[in-house]
Amino acid sequence: MPDILVRDVNIKTLKRLKDRARQNGRSLQSEAKMLLEQAAGTSIAEALAAAAAIRTRRAGRKFSDSVKLIRQDRRR
Repeated sequence: MPDILVRDVNIKTLKRLKDRARQNGRSLQSEAKMLLEQAAGTSIAEALAAAAAIRTRRAGRKFSDSVKLIRQDRRR
């Protein structure tokens, strides 16, 4: 697996990262890796594939019209 080197990290940032790692029971490296992976996020292709899978699973189901329900509730 490739490595990454981050130079000149601000002392306050490093302290906060170490504190966060300690609170989460992780090493500094594991915490930094997790944060980088979260920041990289999901690609558009992955998000579209996940949305398509949800639509497929829900196909054919009947859903209520929330607009009608909200209007009825406001009239009370």
